[in-house]
Amino acid sequence: MHGVDAYIDRAHVAGLLVIKEDRIVLERYALGLQEDVRWSSMSMIKSLTSTLVGVALQEGAIASLDDAVSSYVPELRGCAYDAVTIRHLITMSSGVRWSEDYTDRNSDVNRYSKSLGDKVPGGVLALMRSLKAEHSPGSTFNYNTGDTYVLGSLISAATGKTLADYMSGTIWSRLGMEFDAFYTLESEGGQEIGGSRAGIALRDFGRFGVFLLRNGVIDGTPLLPADWVEEAGRASFTLDPATNRYGAAGYGYSWWIDPDASMVAVGFAGQSLYINRREKVIIVTLSCQPQPPFAASYNVDLHAEYHAFKDAVLAQLG
Repeated sequence: MHGVDAYIDRAHVAGLLVIKEDRIVLERYALGLQEDVRWSSMSMIKSLTSTLVGVALQEGAIASLDDAVSSYVPELRGCAYDAVTIRHLITMSSGVRWSEDYTDRNSDVNRYSKSLGDKVPGGVLALMRSLKAEHSPGSTFNYNTGDTYVLGSLISAATGKTLADYMSGTIWSRLGMEFDAFYTLESEGGQEIGGSRAGIALRDFGRFGVFLLRNGVIDGTPLLPADWVEEAGRASFTLDPATNRYGAAGYGYSWWIDPDASMVAVGFAGQSLYINRREKVIIVTLSCQPQPPFAASYNVDLHAEYHAFKDAVLAQLG
């Protein structure tokens, strides 16, 4: 059994926040992170971007999750995405062939990252257009960061607004966030990156979690369809926790589903926003955990550390 300090040290945690209902019960910073500094969310932002789909549905900017992607993003007409719907994008089941192998320099995710690094205007959509279908849409789960880039492009097209402006005008500004809504651009003046790299402060992640605990209602106004959070946090695909990198038991609307049925936004190197709606507990973890090939020499089971801490929090607050 380890205490909070030992957990922060062993799991390379930079920011740790625990909320019960709407009250902060633990807030800690390390590794140079401070309360007035944003931290890269990495893929945690996928879950926030997918929530904007719910907002757009509530406002009528998107008619249905079963709308074709290419009807909103004309650049993808005439390719594998013709058969893909919004529902397929948010559940990572587009069926498009994609490799998310960070250790393979020629993988699709690293080709995506190179395009972003080179700031190529329209480069990611060109990459997505070139991909071939591998499975029938909706039949197979395959984690695909490119799909969430497409989703972000679709939201901007449907609403006529940038992701940051749409997030700010609908959710962010109403929650009393400490920092502006933030997305990274693909290129100067280009499309925002909907699936990675956004910078968000620890407490602002916590506020977003509280928003979902309240079922997407702010000051009596529902910003999401009544069943959105319930559907988003339900497994569209069942997964084996032993065989996926996050130890998840399922995947919902761009949320990983914890073995205890909670919804979790997860990012590279240990970032996570855990939302347990049953117990009304939120845990935000910002970290910089070692990655291959260096992780092999680090003799700590980081998944076990995370779940042990989470279970201890739930036992203490229960």
